[in-house]
Amino acid sequence: MLENALPEIITEQVPGPKAAAVIARRGDAIPGAIKCVYPLVIEKGAGAMVEDVDGNRFVDWVGGVGVLNIGYSHPEIVAAVKDQSDKYFHGMFNIVTHEGYVKLAETLNTIVPVRGDEKMTFFANSGAEADENAVKIAKAFTKRPNIIVFSGAFHGRTMLTMTMTSKKAYAHGLGPFPDGVYRAQFPYLYRNPAGMSPADAIAYYTDSIYRVFEESSPADHVAAIVVEPLQGEGGFIPAPLEWVQAVRKICDEKGILLIADEVQTGFCRTGKMFASQYWQEVGAAPDIITTAKSIAAGLPLSAITARKEIMESVKGGTIGGTYCGNPVACAAALKVIEIMQRDRLDLRAGEISDIIMARFNRWQENYAVIGDVRGMGAMVGIEFVKDRATKAPDPELVSAIVAEAAQNGLIIESAGVYGNVIRFLAPLVITNEQLEAGLDIFEKALVKCVKAV
Repeated sequence: MLENALPEIITEQVPGPKAAAVIARRGDAIPGAIKCVYPLVIEKGAGAMVEDVDGNRFVDWVGGVGVLNIGYSHPEIVAAVKDQSDKYFHGMFNIVTHEGYVKLAETLNTIVPVRGDEKMTFFANSGAEADENAVKIAKAFTKRPNIIVFSGAFHGRTMLTMTMTSKKAYAHGLGPFPDGVYRAQFPYLYRNPAGMSPADAIAYYTDSIYRVFEESSPADHVAAIVVEPLQGEGGFIPAPLEWVQAVRKICDEKGILLIADEVQTGFCRTGKMFASQYWQEVGAAPDIITTAKSIAAGLPLSAITARKEIMESVKGGTIGGTYCGNPVACAAALKVIEIMQRDRLDLRAGEISDIIMARFNRWQENYAVIGDVRGMGAMVGIEFVKDRATKAPDPELVSAIVAEAAQNGLIIESAGVYGNVIRFLAPLVITNEQLEAGLDIFEKALVKCVKAV
């Protein structure tokens, strides 16, 4: 069975002949701006494994960029989707009520750790849509025009979320962009100013928010501060809890809503169902949480959850959309949550973390090119540098490792402001044997590419 298989390359190289033919067709039919660096054409997937059209098998540490925490083709989810499909595919929620939407909203209202006793949820289709809707709701509730986001942030590719996203390679040549989006410094502790202590760093990054108030937007014009509990595209950088507490205090003092973008961190990835549960434990729960990616095992769905008074401030007709809360996607999401809770995938994330961090930390001791290892649960980044003293990024080495690993049956992906981080986002259903096989391929690729420099 594929879900229990180990990586195996049977062609002389990848892509094999069948995959190469499809990739060539892709180049002719699809814009090159939709890039793909992997020589892989999927035939089928199960668990954490992918088999390509040539019969090569890969262990996948990307998981659709955090979409497949539950793995490929989980049989219970397949059954739930088939059952719903036999009834109906679609019924726009503004036209007909379907119980799956209601039940899923009720479920999220119970488990999502936003402030408030009475909560409400509505659905969109993507993480970017969820983030954009969260901003709309914050503006409706506060009657304020501006928001604050952070260096290293990634929130999507719509016009607003491109503006919110820090890395402007994602927005090159597409302006002008919306006004009212201002940026403070995210606590990237590995790259603190030289000689700065951890305590001073928290104060330094907190002060950058006050500088926004002084230099860009008065606090009473700010509707929301939007934070990723652990930055994804920015380089897998966790937000220190002391800093989150400071941000929460600022929001409370200034009447600003705190939005947690859990598009990538949600659904057991960080060792809890939601990373914001760590915030909640230290008294800093957010006001609004956005979720997507692993919510529905690969079907398009995202969610926005907040307390009732915030949600009910929105005027009719300003939120919602044709496909939002599609019945088939809702059926998948309900089954995803049921399985995650039953099988304790939050605890499995912790077990995976123990295994990979032991290896990653050992590599950091043995290979000078590894500058930092960081993360939360089974969401971990390894930052590669040319020199540990200067911390000069080494994106070329990362690109070489990604390519070499793929040739040997491991799919990994880069991240980071400088493209010098390799991220771990393997499905949480990965077996220990597959995990060890991937670690072995990764280390061999690392050694080979370091020697080639």
